[in-house]
Amino acid sequence: MKNTKRRMYHLTLVGALLALAAGTAYAKEKNTLEAVKVKTAPTLDGKVDNIWKKSKPLTIKVIDGANLPGGETDVTLKAVYTKDMVYFLAQYKDATQSFRRSPWQKQADGAWKKPKDPNDKGGDNNLYYEDKFGWAWNISSPDFEKQGCAYACHTGEGKPYGNKYLEKAGERIDLWHLKSVRTGSLGQVDDGYVDDTRYDKEKTPGAGRKNDPKTSGGYEDNQTEDKKMPKFALKGNKPAPPYWIVDAEKEPFDDSKYKAGDEVPGILVAPFTGDRGDVAISMKWEKGMWTIEFARKLVTGSEFDVQFNDMKKSYPFGIAVFDNAQVRHAYDPDVHFLKFK
Repeated sequence: MKNTKRRMYHLTLVGALLALAAGTAYAKEKNTLEAVKVKTAPTLDGKVDNIWKKSKPLTIKVIDGANLPGGETDVTLKAVYTKDMVYFLAQYKDATQSFRRSPWQKQADGAWKKPKDPNDKGGDNNLYYEDKFGWAWNISSPDFEKQGCAYACHTGEGKPYGNKYLEKAGERIDLWHLKSVRTGSLGQVDDGYVDDTRYDKEKTPGAGRKNDPKTSGGYEDNQTEDKKMPKFALKGNKPAPPYWIVDAEKEPFDDSKYKAGDEVPGILVAPFTGDRGDVAISMKWEKGMWTIEFARKLVTGSEFDVQFNDMKKSYPFGIAVFDNAQVRHAYDPDVHFLKFK
């Protein structure tokens, strides 16, 4: 009798473990984005060409973001790859195309000011900003594989939406931050990473968020040294839009060319060269929908990048959507996986 009960206990325990394993496998499969190998790469033009039909979509709901209806939207992802490149397609609803990022505006008295979000107490602009999209890829964090982006997010700590850093020394994740005005205007992502650096207001205000190395390029505020007006202008001193000035095309600012209410871009942009600019994009907003295409080498060789060098491996990731929000992004509450088919 005792042996029978013991066998029944063992069978029940084994059954529970198998069910748990099956459930875990199902959850992982459900959360997996499959990259399909293709002979011809998709054209990066913000359009969905026939190449993308070969890929099975994965839809992810992102939640708790500013400016989105109910704080959420559904992001549909697809992925394909060639011999040496990987490509991603992301589509999601966003009622407004937001490019009016902190422009200069001429006042009735002739002064120049930047319009302010009245609720912004510092670093929390949700009115005069830009649309953004983020990917986080695991490089060396076992906990990210279990928890996703939530593992790197820490609320409070002197900032309106907290800080990003990893808990353990030596951990690192790859961070692709598409900023529609500052980098998307040039067909690039701002490629960075997150490590275990803790927040310190004076020494490390960015906490664990870091930028990949670059040889040249980037963005900077378009302002005079006294920060009272624009320093440069669009071609012909035309008022905005667009809401960025390409550095190679900038012209000296001529105040006499503008009337009250006219706006001038608040940012100068130049393409990254080097590690920081190795993710290319094309983005298009149409009828309340963003369509974004991404392209990167499978293997970059950089210690700051995820390396897609094992076609049998699953690569954990998370995504985020910023709807005209500086920091209050809609986030991916789960961990997802990229698998090469």
